[in-house]
Amino acid sequence: MKKLVFAAAMMAALLPGTKASAQEKSTMFNGSTNLQVFYDFGKDRKLVTTTLEGFYNDPWGNTFFFVDYDYNPQKGGTAAEPQQNRPGGSYWEIARCFNFWQNSALNFLSLQVEYNGGVYRSYPINHALLAGVDFFVHSKDFKNTFNFKLLYKKIWGNQGNVPLQFTFVWGMQDLFGVQGLRFSGFADFWGEKHTLFTDNKGAALALPAESSFVFISEPQLWYSVGQHFGCPNLNIGGELELSYDFGSAQGFWCRPCLGAKWVF
Repeated sequence: MKKLVFAAAMMAALLPGTKASAQEKSTMFNGSTNLQVFYDFGKDRKLVTTTLEGFYNDPWGNTFFFVDYDYNPQKGGTAAEPQQNRPGGSYWEIARCFNFWQNSALNFLSLQVEYNGGVYRSYPINHALLAGVDFFVHSKDFKNTFNFKLLYKKIWGNQGNVPLQFTFVWGMQDLFGVQGLRFSGFADFWGEKHTLFTDNKGAALALPAESSFVFISEPQLWYSVGQHFGCPNLNIGGELELSYDFGSAQGFWCRPCLGAKWVF
C-alpha cells in the first residue's frame, strides 16, 4: 500500500498566512496526480507494483486516493506463451477531509472519512470504513509537514478488534538543502483480530497464531532527477515497506523497493 500524500503541500497553499489570494485559490482546486512504478525486492514478493495517487483540494476540504496493482509473475511459461507479469490483485483507499473553516484559527483541524478495500487472487481483503479527525502541523516555510489522524475503524467480517487506527503522515521537501530531494511517508497502527500463518522468514508456522493489531509504515525517498533536463515531473527513488503482523505474516518485515514516479 502506498499512502504518500502531497496533501500537506497543497493544503499549505490554502491556509491563512500564505501568499495565495482568493483568486489564486480558485486555480488550485484541480490538485495533483502521480503514477509510481516499483519493483519489490521482498523475499516473499519479487514483483512489480504500480500506484496511481491523487490529491485534490476544494473550498470544503480535500480528497486523497490511491490504487495499487500488484503484477505477479505467471508460473511456468512456454516458448509460445512466455512467463508474464499479470495483475495478481488490487487495493485502494479514498479519504475525504472536511474543512469548512480554512480561514479560522482551527484551520489545522479537519474531519475525515475513508474507505479501504481490495481484491486479490490468493486472499480476501475485508471492506473497512474509517472516520475521525486530522491534525496538520508544519514548519514556517511549509517544507516540513506532519499529519496525525485519529480514526474509528470498522472492518467488515472482523469482530473483537479495537476499532481505532492511528495514522502519521510526514513530508520533508529539499531534504538537507538538496533541491528536489523529498522524504515522505506514513505509519499506520490499528486493532484487527487476524490469523498468522507464516513467520518473518516466510516459513509456515507449525500452528497458526492469532494477532490483535497491525503496524505498517512506508517511508519513501524521491529525487527529482528530471529537473536537470527540463522535465521536473520525473522522479527516481524508492521505499521501505515496514510491517509487523501484517496480513498473514508474523513478526517484523522489511521489504525494500526501487522505483520511478511521474507527477502529472
